[in-house]
Amino acid sequence: MSVELSPIIAGVMNWGVWDKNLNTNEFTYLINLFIENGITTFDHADIYGGYTTEASFGKALSESKIDRKKIQLITKCGIQYTSENRPNNSIKHYEYSKDYIIWSAENSLKNLQTDYLDVFLLHRPSPLMQADEIAEAVSKLKADGKILSFGVSNFTPFQTELLRQKTEISFNQVQFSATHHEAMLDGSFDYMQIHNIKPMAWNPLGTVFRENTDQTFRLRQLLAKLVEKYHIGSDIILLAWIMQHPAGISPVAGTVNSGRIQQLIKAKSLVLDKQDWFAIWTESMGHKVP
Repeated sequence: MSVELSPIIAGVMNWGVWDKNLNTNEFTYLINLFIENGITTFDHADIYGGYTTEASFGKALSESKIDRKKIQLITKCGIQYTSENRPNNSIKHYEYSKDYIIWSAENSLKNLQTDYLDVFLLHRPSPLMQADEIAEAVSKLKADGKILSFGVSNFTPFQTELLRQKTEISFNQVQFSATHHEAMLDGSFDYMQIHNIKPMAWNPLGTVFRENTDQTFRLRQLLAKLVEKYHIGSDIILLAWIMQHPAGISPVAGTVNSGRIQQLIKAKSLVLDKQDWFAIWTESMGHKVP
């Protein structure tokens, strides 16, 4: 089943105890604010908040009385963290047995207080994953109406193809930004376009505003000029740079700042001059394009 996501996706990873530690009312406020500003897709993973953030979001969603059909929920499974909520995990590892995948999806449904997941992703590839077993789990979850579509996250084209031989892959969420642009050079986005796989980009602002390196210094200098030219924030310019790629990438925005949330959707309509687009790539690399 084809699932339509909003052009920009709200990343929920930092809403809970891992960072902002928001209460139920604050969760509800943010959910409504994103929806009011044209962002209706929310990105989760079971591990966020040490396996607690899904339930915090689900409580807020339930109390908000928001029409479930007006939003899309993404979640991921597979990473096993050492956590008090997973006492049997003595080391970080991955788990993709049929029974576990089904259990994890059902557990996310319970935590999010919903009957179905719009998108269900395998969080990271495991050397031990069995494609047939994964496909069986996906088939059952789809047949039972518990997931509408299936995909992967952080998978290479060959890892994706291994699963695609057994089951439909509709999404791949990968790291992509002006400072981490390998996915547009290593064949990942080319492969996704060939096979009609929708890309999502996590950490879409990269390290531009978080690290002081030669790369980020060059990018910030350029962005200061582009802000004056386009009369819009540098974060919106960086999102527009991603969205201008022909693969049709949806950035996952992790901000909880209300002012920034109200600006995010502007990235959809901002079209950078082609030379400005290449200037961002050039400054990231520190040399002209090949």
